[in-house]
Amino acid sequence: MTPQERAEKSTEIMFAADRASSSLGMRIEAVAPGQATLSMKVRAEMLNGHHICHGGYIFTLADSAFAFACNSYNQLVVAQQNQITFLSPGRADEVLTARAVETSRTGRSGIYDVTVTGEDGRTVALFRGLSRSVKGQHFPEEGSQE
Repeated sequence: MTPQERAEKSTEIMFAADRASSSLGMRIEAVAPGQATLSMKVRAEMLNGHHICHGGYIFTLADSAFAFACNSYNQLVVAQQNQITFLSPGRADEVLTARAVETSRTGRSGIYDVTVTGEDGRTVALFRGLSRSVKGQHFPEEGSQE
């Protein structure tokens, strides 16, 4: 199995069980080892009192991209710590895109940077996720010790 096939299969299995991401209308646009790109349309019920996308939804989109990126090696991985900086509002009816990229992966720990952009290419938010691998795999692989 190639690293790309492993990433795709891990993502397929994880997304099938991810009710939170799917219920928000998130779509997986791309996945590769240590990377994932997800998109989400800002719906009316996602708007806050300022008529812009509530930051919690932007965080959730970024967190989901982070999750698929760090789980792309067929190793179960969870978030250890995350932080986000909001730079521009998400607008009603626009599609936001979150692109997660692995910065470092050593032992059981990883660092991933996620950039959330609006349809016009502006940066909406910058997110950094720290991951920790735990015991288990998404699917059994020949020759694995899990």
